[in-house]
Amino acid sequence: MASTNLPAELTDFADFIQIGAPLATYTQLRIGGPAECLVQPRSLAELIAFVKRCFAKHLRFRILGSGGNLLVQDEGVKGIILRLAVPAFTQITTDGARLKAGSGATLSSVIAHATHAGLAGLETLVGLPGTIGGALLLNAGDRTSDIGQYVRRVEVLDSQASVQVREHQDMRFSSTGTILDDPILLSAEFELERERADAIVKRLRKSWIQHKAMQPFSYQSSARIFKNPPGLNAAVLIEQTGVIGTKVGGAFVSERNPNCIVAEPGTTARDVLRLIDLIRTRVQDRFHLELELAITVW
Repeated sequence: MASTNLPAELTDFADFIQIGAPLATYTQLRIGGPAECLVQPRSLAELIAFVKRCFAKHLRFRILGSGGNLLVQDEGVKGIILRLAVPAFTQITTDGARLKAGSGATLSSVIAHATHAGLAGLETLVGLPGTIGGALLLNAGDRTSDIGQYVRRVEVLDSQASVQVREHQDMRFSSTGTILDDPILLSAEFELERERADAIVKRLRKSWIQHKAMQPFSYQSSARIFKNPPGLNAAVLIEQTGVIGTKVGGAFVSERNPNCIVAEPGTTARDVLRLIDLIRTRVQDRFHLELELAITVW
């Protein structure tokens, strides 16, 4: 797909760059080709230096989180992929009712940390794949609450690769996501509610059971495909078209959640894309409604 040589502008950073690195292992679907250039800085200083070089040389980059809502095409991804998954970007700390988490920290680890500290508010996010960074940008949540309501401030790298703090009022939260103009989110600080850990655990268990009942089995590689149209449920619409269990190559529509596609070993991204088109067409033909992708395609 791409050159196997490190671009001349980036040779200073060779210690934390991989050329042609497989991306399938970093996505929930476990499929897709390699990254032309995968960058995984080991410290904030390395990240700042790298991003400054990118800005100076007009090199664009994309950020890879947990890969829970990502489909990587079979030929791979050209350009620079930035992944913040080392301890420098995943640390979680608490101070009273405040919890601070690096953008690369997983939602599951943050919820566990909060519960242990007797801090409530994030339980509705249990079972969701993803990182704090991704959850914040999507403003993840349900009808009862969302992650944005607990955010007090975030640390970012701005367009000059300088660390800045943005307060809650500097961000715009909505049901479609969070508007944050800075290119990189470093960490987020939340103000949660103090509560006994056993009460939080009880709610977590209930939320977990409800969530898992509607998800593909844990051993399956899968991803949610479409956003819910306003006032409607994508899974219900898909189910009514009769495509549950429909298979293209190694990809099939989940019986437990029709809005999830499961990828068997050997599935290609092309299989998934063809199945997405089929589902979309069936819904369009029956309901005269075009479903919008929730999954990102690289």
